[in-house]
Amino acid sequence: MRILERRKSLETCSEAGWFAYDYMLDDEIDKEFILSLRPLGSFVYLSMLKQPFFKIETDHYILKGIQGASFFRIAVHGDYLAEADKIEKYINHQANHA
Repeated sequence: MRILERRKSLETCSEAGWFAYDYMLDDEIDKEFILSLRPLGSFVYLSMLKQPFFKIETDHYILKGIQGASFFRIAVHGDYLAEADKIEKYINHQANHA
């Protein structure tokens, strides 16, 4: 799975020092993709839900999405915007080695 585009999210939280982005993907999120994100932080995957949900948290960002969707969202603290670039590189690197 590859990231096609990073869009500034319509949901803003910049007044709190956080910025949100939607990552548009070239396919729908599946279980394998979700599990590949586990190394990125504190990992929650609720696979038993009708629409399985995942969330990854660190001190500097929160990443979340729904299995079956073709995008996920990241909220990143303004002092650590480079973390969004690192996540994008990690995901695209995983795609190149799949």
